[in-house]
Amino acid sequence: MLKLTNSLTDRKEVFTPINDGEVKMYSCGPTVYSYQHIGNMRAYVFVDSLRRILKYNGYSIKGVMNVTDVGHLTSDEDDGEDKMELAAQKEKKSPLEIASFYGGLFFDDLRSMNVDLPENITYATEFIPQMIEFIQGLERGGYTYIIDDGVYFDVQKFAAYGQLSEKDLSKTYSARIEENIKKHHPFDFALWKFVEDNHIMKWPSPWGVGCPGWHIECSAMSHSILGDRFDIHTGGIDHRTVHHEDEIAQNDAFCGHQVVNYWLHNNFLLVDNGKMSKSLGNCYTLKDLQEKGFSPLDFKYFCLNTHYGKSINFTFDAIKSSALGFNSLKKLILEHYNGQGKVEEDKLKSYEDKFLNAINDDLNTPLAIGEMFTMLRGENRSRAVYDLVQKFDRALGLRLDIDSIMPQREESVPEEIMALIEQRNEARVQKNWALSDELRDRILSLGYSVKDSKEGTKVEKI
Repeated sequence: MLKLTNSLTDRKEVFTPINDGEVKMYSCGPTVYSYQHIGNMRAYVFVDSLRRILKYNGYSIKGVMNVTDVGHLTSDEDDGEDKMELAAQKEKKSPLEIASFYGGLFFDDLRSMNVDLPENITYATEFIPQMIEFIQGLERGGYTYIIDDGVYFDVQKFAAYGQLSEKDLSKTYSARIEENIKKHHPFDFALWKFVEDNHIMKWPSPWGVGCPGWHIECSAMSHSILGDRFDIHTGGIDHRTVHHEDEIAQNDAFCGHQVVNYWLHNNFLLVDNGKMSKSLGNCYTLKDLQEKGFSPLDFKYFCLNTHYGKSINFTFDAIKSSALGFNSLKKLILEHYNGQGKVEEDKLKSYEDKFLNAINDDLNTPLAIGEMFTMLRGENRSRAVYDLVQKFDRALGLRLDIDSIMPQREESVPEEIMALIEQRNEARVQKNWALSDELRDRILSLGYSVKDSKEGTKVEKI
């Protein structure tokens, strides 16, 4: 049985879908105003693992991931300016151009990590009418009020507010109420924000020209695609206290019942035991890692070796060690691919059961990878073991097939050159840039060029 840790209860629960054999799932996607850093990317590795493990268990999935291209202010609450507006002004482009450029890079990153994309990708700007209808439904239910800067949700009208974040409306008070004394309560949040005439992104509504609040976008899009009940909602742990708490209030108030059964959150990725920050110069992207010699799949493997519910401390020493482990894994797989030995069927079945038990215990990918290593190291080199790894990779998504783990080369490339290529790849993993450059020059002197790309190292005759 698949068990998942439900943030609503803070307990590990047996997963039971609403409809047998089908999982309806919503995942919070990116705000595409800039490059996505590796902390953002951890969330999508987590969603990929969840989707793959659900499929491994025989479920079909109806998934949705939003792309926020309007409404996300510089604060996750209701403070500051729209991130898309700011980016458009800074780069002297339209918000559509900003969303297209950074959204394209985001999906390139997902593909480079072999992430299983949801069946529905929704853009906030394409669902403005549905958001307005959703707000009107809340208005009819008596959950809204209007003040100078917009339409707000009255959290005191929703008795269950605080169930996810453990906020206590009667005891908690914020100084923010003094900044906007017309709000009924500090936790009240904007559903529709009125904007100035010079605001780039704005739409007409029954309440006045404006743009949607960030939280209403996810509620409207999930309801439009998945209906008034769905199984799983995912996101980063930073969304738990505000964004997802507000989503629950909107969803359940609008529908009159609990909409989402399981809330799942991945923990933070730290850098040198601290938060990533552009001012500190430690806000890395996948491209930054590639320039240091680490592939997107190296990063994915690094993430999978820590449980999604625990924080990860990223350092270059840590990912180097992880990449070496990943290379060892691939070498073992290659040995089994070429192996002629035999492994008893009951042994293979035992490994398969242990792997399944690991991934079904709240997506315990570190233990699952450990079980796979145990099998690869301990058994006779056998094609049967290789074949079982291919099944395991359906849950891991690490591209462990022979075509992916073998060095890319043309048949005419001599073994001497390929040996130098492998030495150079190892030097890059070790961050020995001087040796890497020396080997590249040696390869060039022998009449071959070397190109590093997302897909790996390519060698061509000059």
